[in-house]
Formats: sequence, structure tokens, C-alpha cells
Amino acid sequence: MKIARTTAHTLRVPFQFPLIKETQHALVTFVEIESDEGLKGHAFSAYPLRFSISDFINREAGPTIAGMDPLRPEAVRTTLYWKLSNKHYMGTWSCAASMIDVALWDLRGKALKQPIWKLLGGAREKCPTYITWGLPRYSREELVEVAKQLIAEGHTQLKMAIAASANPTAHMYGEPTDDDILEDAARIRHVREKLGDKVTLMIDANKNAKLPQAIRLAKMVEDCKLAWFEDPVLKADPRLMAKLRRETTIPIAAGSSGTYDLSYLREYFVNESIDIAQPNVRDIGGFTCGLYAAGLAQAFNIQLEMGGNYPHLNMHLHAGVPNGGRVEFHLGGWRIGEALFDGTPQPVKGWVTLPTAPGLGFTPKAGILDLAVK
Repeated sequence: MKIARTTAHTLRVPFQFPLIKETQHALVTFVEIESDEGLKGHAFSAYPLRFSISDFINREAGPTIAGMDPLRPEAVRTTLYWKLSNKHYMGTWSCAASMIDVALWDLRGKALKQPIWKLLGGAREKCPTYITWGLPRYSREELVEVAKQLIAEGHTQLKMAIAASANPTAHMYGEPTDDDILEDAARIRHVREKLGDKVTLMIDANKNAKLPQAIRLAKMVEDCKLAWFEDPVLKADPRLMAKLRRETTIPIAAGSSGTYDLSYLREYFVNESIDIAQPNVRDIGGFTCGLYAAGLAQAFNIQLEMGGNYPHLNMHLHAGVPNGGRVEFHLGGWRIGEALFDGTPQPVKGWVTLPTAPGLGFTPKAGILDLAVK
């Protein structure tokens, strides 16, 4: 079997947030790899480099791997590295290589008639879940209202996005001011008081905050019983996170979007920067490097928890490996997956059951390429 063609499209995908009337749209990279035997593997994710990634895959990566064996993802990644990236390992190359690897594992699962989570080791068939719901655009009372809706559905583990400016881009990114940090602390405290102690609460700064801001915020909310503080400092700098970790009792989590390689993830462990590791297959190098990341974390006795969005991909990693943890259902990425595919697994009362169908276990909806940005 050989790779016949690799194509990528940038899709404008509509979805809805609770309480927000206007339809949201995400620009999503959608990748398809087809073998000469007609099997197809797929991958998807929203990235800041939306058009660059699709163009790179179509013009350079796809032609480079044409004719290779799709059941050998290590060989494909090595070829992409030596032919296209050895001086430019981040950004477009890393995102494209990750999506190509995910699509190869989807195709591989279909060829072997097994779901990916079993091919990765099959440690468990169900994973605990949490919901990322706390968007900066919600008011304090709206945060509580949406949280109560989720709790009524059986979801009692919830995460807030914090440390964004008053006018964040993409719902959760922006350069926070000191006033934003004060407001974040007030919002966290308000949610905790209204929801009570039975709800597990996490916070995520999305790599936005400066170290002094992160330390200040952590000290202001330490009594709120937070499960973790995710990506707390600018660029998720391992050295700065180690300093923060020494200043707070809140567990520190990192390793999701933007962690483009194992050599960067390694620094979190050797600097003792984190309590929880969060490799995301859409960034770290797909399932191939996701396995290595999980093994690296296990060697340091560090628990995995998902961060960085796109549960329908990452649930396979967390079900496959022995130190897998909670799967994040971000209100955005969750709905984007539903909009693009039939048969996506859903979280039910704090758990998601992994699919038994081969590969990723779900299939693209008819007509989704009509969403392609021309």
C-alpha cells in the first residue's frame, strides 16, 4: 500500500456557544490522506497559521511523501524532517507534520480494522472528561449560568480561560493588563462561591500572562481549591513556570498547543516546571510523538491530563496509554468536531466512551468541503 495523495483544505466551520446568539466561525485545517487502495485517513484542527499550513501540505509535504507506505508514520515524519524542515522545526512544519501523522494513524487503523486507542496500547475504553466553558466574553453571571447548565447534564469538572485582555482574539487570547488579572481573580472567586466545592475547577491562562501577573493571580485564588493552573506564563517558558511552581500550592499544568517537539517538552521535566503534562497530538507530532511524550511523562511519574483542545483526536492517546487522564471538551473544539464528522463520541456525565470503529472512529460528513475558503 502506498500514499496516493495528501490534500489539505482551510474550512470556515460554523458553531455555537451557549448564551451567545451570533454564530461563531473557526478556520479549520482539514487533512485527507488517501492510499492507492482507496483507504482514507483524516485529521483536523484550528491553528493561527490557517492558510500557510494547508498550502505547505498541498505544495510541499504531500508531494514529498507520495508513494510512501502509510503504515510507517515514523518513516514519513523522518522524510518530512530531513527534506523540508531541519532549520525550521516550528510553526507551519510542526503543525502540518502533526496533522499528517494523525491522518496516517486514522488510515492505519482502518487498514488494520482497529481503533487508534487500541493500537496505542488500549489501556482503557473510557476516559474521564472535563468541559472548558469559562470564556472571557461571558460576564460573571453568565459564567455561572452556563456552568449550571453543564452541571445539570452531569459535568462537574470545569475549566475557565483567564488572563486575556478586555477584547481577546479567538475568544481567549490577548495581552492581559494588571486590571485584567484582578478581574480574573474576582471571576474565579465568584464562580467558586456560586458553584460550591463539589465542582472541580481549573484555570487556563493560554500562555498569556507575564510571570509577576501569574504569581499575583495564583496567590489571590489559592484558597479556591483549583485542580490546576494551565499554561500560566508567556510562551509557557519552562524556567518561568518553575519559578511560579515554587511560589504557589496550585498544581501547574502545561504542554499543550505550541509544544512543538519532545525536546521542548523535556524542559518541563528537567526544570521541574510542572505537576501535570498536557501533550496535544495536534502539536507534539501526532500520535507517534504523543506516545513518546506519554512515555517521557511516565518516566518522571507525571500524570497526563488533556489540554489544548480537540478531544476527538486526543481521547485516543489518553485511552491508549497507562498514564492517560481527563479529556478536555472545549466548547469550541467539541462543536467543531461535531460539525465536521458523523459519529463523534460525546461526554456523558463526566466520561467519554472510546469508539470501536476503526481509526479515529468517525467519518467526515458529506459536503464539508463546501465550507472551504476560496
